[in-house]
Amino acid sequence: MLHADDPAQAATAGLPSVSRHLALGTLQAREKYLAGAFFILILAALFAPGLPAAAWHIPHFIDDRTWLGVPNAGDVLSNLAFLAMGVWGSERLRARQDAPVGASWFFVGLILTCLGSGFYHLDPDAPQRLVADRLGMAVAFAGFLGIAASERISTRAGEAVLVLTMIAGLLAAWVARENLTPWVVVQFGGMALAMGLAFTRPRPGALGVPLGGVIVFYVLAKLFELGDVTVFEATGHMVSGHTLKHLAAALAAWPVIRALGYRPCPH
Repeated sequence: MLHADDPAQAATAGLPSVSRHLALGTLQAREKYLAGAFFILILAALFAPGLPAAAWHIPHFIDDRTWLGVPNAGDVLSNLAFLAMGVWGSERLRARQDAPVGASWFFVGLILTCLGSGFYHLDPDAPQRLVADRLGMAVAFAGFLGIAASERISTRAGEAVLVLTMIAGLLAAWVARENLTPWVVVQFGGMALAMGLAFTRPRPGALGVPLGGVIVFYVLAKLFELGDVTVFEATGHMVSGHTLKHLAAALAAWPVIRALGYRPCPH
């Protein structure tokens, strides 16, 4: 059961008001489609059969070597890539006044992912540490979907998606200790939504973030995750698939950062 002191309440402070923006005028056609997709995802998260928390908990990763006193060093230290991209992106944002909705939360989420994932991989046999790992991912994912919706649909759609996904993601990460279904819906359903938005024409005045590039790195990260042992053996025990997963996932921020650095030539 969820309580008022759940992390979702604190982490969503300062987010735009959903009701205020949805009340402005009639919803556009794209906004209606987006609302319908969200409604379907909510139903799936609430009523799909529950998955036990252990369904996705991997008690042992293949590369458990210690380096400089850091256990599981490859999987722990590779999280510094999230920190680097989060700081770099945050610095890029300071020079822009036209950044898409959710960009700041996206980069904050990357920094939190570095901390949470690093903390988890120091002792991955403790499944309760997964909560810290997933909370950071939830923030970054909400930021990315906010970017996608604001780039392809409207600013108010981006704000609504940011708030709703932030709340849903944090709650899903929290209840995943007992039921993994909401987290699966948030992660894979949200990425399916992002893929749909990637095939949608950008709205006028959009920054032009290449959503497809972000998705490609995300898919690559998932493949590395599934091939943890295979990659470790193929590279002669140099690097594991899970370590490369962290690097590929961090590189998913590169298309966003590149778009933030682009300025059109004056006419």
